[in-house]
Amino acid sequence: MEGTGPPAPRGAWAEAGPAAGSDVEGSGLLTGDPEELKQGSVLFLGGNEVKSSAVVKYSSAPPQAAFARLQEKTDLKLPPANWLRESAKLGPAGTTILGNSKKSKLFSSFGMAYDFIDSVGNDVDVVSDSENIKKLLKIPYSKSHVSMAVHRIGRTLLLDELDIHELFMRSSQTGDWTWLKEFYQRLIDQKWQRKKKSKEHWYQKAILSKFLYYSINGDGAAQPVSSTAEQHHEDPAPDESDEAGRASWPAPFEMPSSVSEDPGSSNQGSVPLEPSYVVGHVASAPKEQNLSTLFNDGENSQGLKNDFVRNILWTFEDIHMLVGSNMPIFGGGRYPAVSLRLRDNNKPINVLTGIDYWLDNLICNVPELVMCFHVNGIVQKYEMIKTEDIPNLENSNFSTKVIKDIAQNILSFLKSNCTKEGHTYWLFKASGSDIVKLYDLTTLCEETEDKYQNPFTMPVAILLYKVACNMMMKKNQNKKHYGTIRTLLLNCVKLLDKTRHPQGWAHGQSCVRALEHRIQMGLATELCLAWPYSREDGPWKENGAGSQGKVRTQQQHFLVSHYIHMLVGSNMPIFGGGRYPAVSLRLRDNNKPINVLTGIDYWLDNLICNVPELVMCFHVNGIVQWVCCLKFFFLFLMKPSCAFPVCHDTEERCRLVLSYVLEGLKSVDSSIKKDGDLPAADPNTPIPLKYEDESTSGSPECLEKQMALFLDKMGSFQKDKHSSQSGMIPGSWQYKMKLQLILKSSKAYYVLSDAAMSLQKYGRALRYIKLALQCHDTYCCLCTNMPAEVLLFLCQCLTLCGDIQLMLAQNANNRAAYLEEHNYQTKEDHEILHSLHRESSCQVFAWATDLSTDLECQLLVSCKCYEAANEILLFSNLKKQNPEQHTQVLKRMGNIRNEIGVFYMNQAAAVQTERVVSKSVSTAEQQLWKKSFSCFEEGIHNFESIDDATNSALLLCNTGRLMRICAQAHCAAGGDFKREFSPEEALYYNKAIDYYLRALRSLGKREMHPAVWDSVNWELSTTYFTMATLQQDYAPLSRKAQEQIEKEVSEAMMKSLKYCDIDTESARQPLCQYRAATIHHRLASMYHSCLRNQVGDEHLRKQHRVLAELHYSKAVKLFQLLKDAPCELLRVQLERVAFSEFQMASQNSSAGKLKTLSGALDILIKTQCAFQLIRKELLAECEQINEDVKSNDEKTPRGDSSSNLNKDEVIKLLSIFESRLSFLLLQSIKLLTSTKKKIRGSNEEEEVLKTNKQVYSLLLRATANKNVTLLARIEVILNLLEQLIQNNEADKTGIR
Repeated sequence: MEGTGPPAPRGAWAEAGPAAGSDVEGSGLLTGDPEELKQGSVLFLGGNEVKSSAVVKYSSAPPQAAFARLQEKTDLKLPPANWLRESAKLGPAGTTILGNSKKSKLFSSFGMAYDFIDSVGNDVDVVSDSENIKKLLKIPYSKSHVSMAVHRIGRTLLLDELDIHELFMRSSQTGDWTWLKEFYQRLIDQKWQRKKKSKEHWYQKAILSKFLYYSINGDGAAQPVSSTAEQHHEDPAPDESDEAGRASWPAPFEMPSSVSEDPGSSNQGSVPLEPSYVVGHVASAPKEQNLSTLFNDGENSQGLKNDFVRNILWTFEDIHMLVGSNMPIFGGGRYPAVSLRLRDNNKPINVLTGIDYWLDNLICNVPELVMCFHVNGIVQKYEMIKTEDIPNLENSNFSTKVIKDIAQNILSFLKSNCTKEGHTYWLFKASGSDIVKLYDLTTLCEETEDKYQNPFTMPVAILLYKVACNMMMKKNQNKKHYGTIRTLLLNCVKLLDKTRHPQGWAHGQSCVRALEHRIQMGLATELCLAWPYSREDGPWKENGAGSQGKVRTQQQHFLVSHYIHMLVGSNMPIFGGGRYPAVSLRLRDNNKPINVLTGIDYWLDNLICNVPELVMCFHVNGIVQWVCCLKFFFLFLMKPSCAFPVCHDTEERCRLVLSYVLEGLKSVDSSIKKDGDLPAADPNTPIPLKYEDESTSGSPECLEKQMALFLDKMGSFQKDKHSSQSGMIPGSWQYKMKLQLILKSSKAYYVLSDAAMSLQKYGRALRYIKLALQCHDTYCCLCTNMPAEVLLFLCQCLTLCGDIQLMLAQNANNRAAYLEEHNYQTKEDHEILHSLHRESSCQVFAWATDLSTDLECQLLVSCKCYEAANEILLFSNLKKQNPEQHTQVLKRMGNIRNEIGVFYMNQAAAVQTERVVSKSVSTAEQQLWKKSFSCFEEGIHNFESIDDATNSALLLCNTGRLMRICAQAHCAAGGDFKREFSPEEALYYNKAIDYYLRALRSLGKREMHPAVWDSVNWELSTTYFTMATLQQDYAPLSRKAQEQIEKEVSEAMMKSLKYCDIDTESARQPLCQYRAATIHHRLASMYHSCLRNQVGDEHLRKQHRVLAELHYSKAVKLFQLLKDAPCELLRVQLERVAFSEFQMASQNSSAGKLKTLSGALDILIKTQCAFQLIRKELLAECEQINEDVKSNDEKTPRGDSSSNLNKDEVIKLLSIFESRLSFLLLQSIKLLTSTKKKIRGSNEEEEVLKTNKQVYSLLLRATANKNVTLLARIEVILNLLEQLIQNNEADKTGIR
């Protein structure tokens, strides 16, 4: 794999613009504006394009100073004066970095991953030390051994050096790696021995360190120090590099083991440390609010810190790497940044050294390399080389294309084989061997007696947890990543031992619960299961869940396709159709599911032939059932991933959540020590006092007092509520974790209750909300300071509980089924309650969740729930923060108070109907009125406070109805004997009118809510009509004059008519027309009666006569529009006839009387339509009876076929009609006969006389027969009226 071709022409270097105030072109790593440092670079080397860009994410080094060019003959064997000392030029990166040349720690990649958690899992392919990257890329050229630990997190690989010789030396003391040592000796090297470094190696390391300190000093001459200075330092740490000049900060000596590695400690006499220099943006995860960082202790205990001078996001071709580097960078030359190397002039540069230098400069985006040559420590010369020229150096020629292919091959190999998240893989290459082996150490460790011996277990679990939590906390988190998040959390839990790591295990379960709760609460409600690949990104974007046992993703296929080209033959039939020009066609048995192999087969066929769609035809025993069409990358979705369980409904998902919560609670409960097991306090260690400024915390003490008063008001407040019965110490991790688990279980039960509520399973909903409130009660008993979001959640629980109690009250018929649902309890619920009772047995809201059989009790409990929710919003100041929630609570309070008011009002009406006539109103009835009125008033206030005009109008309307019931009660109390319209009735009716008018003013106009507007108008019209009718029928003559009563009745009737809308088409229009006709009829009757009783004032009599005629005519017109009021129409016409007869009695001339008689007969003739309607209903009734007789069925009640026809009233009106018709015909005959004798009459009069005689004769004969049926009598009347009509038409024709 070694590239040894001829030197290629120099490529072009793409760099940033010149730095400010400098004429030198180029781009450096740590100079100028930080924005300039984010610029990448693209190299064109050896005729092959190599794309490389570097972005500095973090740096603790100061802006580099220009290196000092040493004079020739400078002796590097003598130490400079500043050797291993801190310098003001270097800041905090002085002796700490210059004096630290230790190899990267075992968990160095984890430290970087923790600091840049946003990049792990999706954006970055590799996280590692730059030395590890260089080792991998030099594998084809080097014979030295390679040993690295590989971990996979999503699509990111973490690489760490695994020095097995050092680990095996430690295993004799710690026993951590005994199992790996045994495996290594058994399969790889039975007699291993650690190789020692030669004296030449340590000599070259010391020379390099002194050279760099000389370059920093800038003196140019050696400044020897006393020989005792070297005696304070130990031998340098061993290094695995084959070359002495490897790119790392020089420090020949390792820190003694007795010296603390705490960066906060410093030696005496050192220069005070300055703040770190940060370049770019440190992409650390935001602080978690809801999920406490319980893994921090484990992180610190493992030493998982980012010790690199700089962290760089390096993009090499299409590979994105987060690299840690300690390479020293100086200023100088034509470029603002250079790397400095020391070389022995007698030793040529080989390929490995050239690759080393080239990669270091490429990773750090350093455009130039400065090489200082020496002979036996004596400086000879300097040489400056551009980075793009390094591959073409003499004796160090290599192909950048080969390096690029090596990187892509290695990444593809690791991603294809390191597929299990959480597993530790060992990449090993023995010295002198060309074979690279990969072992799954986690599987090897699991085969031992203690499968949790792997030291990588806790760091990997911490990283999985942090990546998942970081993805959860992103505001713009897409729901397609929820499967990845859940897989990360489950793998985290799988790594931890429940007994060894109860804290981490419980918190992992808590995070899974938090993810499930987020799905349920609406952030991803459509997500029921996750798939190994994203539907939106297609097959070429890998999901972070891993792909063990799955098809290689398209992204991996593209990586392989850089060097794999296939000429493939295919016989797959391709058809045209659908939205795409080509589809493949498959036949599937509907009874056999599609397995993984079939899915791979279909997908590869479509991929190879570039067919975008698949059409599948499903059959059963050869009978076609259905056809579906799938895009080829949706074939991944044909089999669900095990990463997310298939949950079909909300209850199943929440039950899965509660199982995680229960496991977490069990883990916490098992880790709680008893009093005798608690460690004693150290008297020499001060106990930190945690306090919080009340001015910044929103007066928590005041809020706690308000909460205590509220709970006391609820009836179950306990003074010692903050004490745990299990002995759990407040502030411990068990305490914090159990609080979170209890709260999350409460939220899960809330979601279950809400789902059951939507399914109308009110008994089940009440059981779940009871469990939710019990969990919340325990939380309140343990928590000392109630967060605002917890109080808001309590408000939501109480609101839902009120809704459930209201629904139970409105559906009392299914109470037995609801009781059975309420009493059911699962084993899981019982165990969760048992864990809760270990801490507290208080039940503050037990009153809210009882399933009562009393309707009034259920309504009152619902109202109390809403009142409690409203009180929480008020005293916790959540009203302003959550105005919508407050509005919903007030609306529910208004609604439930309306329900209670209606309940009491109906009870009062029932008592009124059962009360004996003439008995006075009872005290119980009055109490019901007061309760109902109070509820209505409070409900009106609730709706008015949120400007809900419609509901306010409805409650005002109900209050008006209550006033009418009160008036009716006083009406019944007086009895019918000598009955008069009482003042109490007038008082309550006027109050009802006031409330109806307030309702109309609340609505403003009909367009606001037409249905409510029409309803209020109808009720107001009814009130006016009822009051006028009672005054008219039971006139209070003992208190008022007749004229005053008539005036009040007339005014009330006209107001009723005003609010009776007869023009608007609606379902109530016939009622309005009937009401208006009845009003006109009553007014006409009243004026008719006044005219009969009026004596003297002729002007008033004339006015009454005109008004009577007017209202009679309007009543007739309205009744004629109705098809179901023939009796009313007939009665009005008969009253009009009586009115004409009254007028005829006062007339003296025969001509006037004859004219009046003709008008009266015309009125009777116009009753033909009323008789036709009566005949129609009678015929329908007869037909129904005949059909019942023929079918031998039970006889249908007569009221069913003619429910609107009162036969008794019809017979009575028919008798009156016959008598009046007979009278009018007789008087007409007499007048016409007398007129004929005096004056010779006209032919028309003779015809009228003849017809009248004939009709009168027939009428007498019909009335004489008493055995004629009602239908026959109606037929006779219709025939007689038909003759009169024909005669009138003939007369009119003759006149014309």
